[in-house]
Amino acid sequence: MIAIDTLATFLGWCSVINIGVLVLSTIILIIMREPVASIHSRLFGIHQAELPATYFQYLGNYKIAIFIFNLAPYIALKVMG
Repeated sequence: MIAIDTLATFLGWCSVINIGVLVLSTIILIIMREPVASIHSRLFGIHQAELPATYFQYLGNYKIAIFIFNLAPYIALKVMG
């Protein structure tokens, strides 16, 4: 069985890494919008006009997943411990 402190540390680092990926993805999509959009448009066959909504949905879903699978269990374990 894993100790609560070990699991809390693991989830804390998972949160840090995932939030870093989320921030990096957001910065790349803001700064390099046109090159990224043209690559994704050709790669996935999506019109460039549809991509901003797709990017927004991706970032929102990723943020929700971080909250549900990393931050909420981390906070719960910190409260328990």
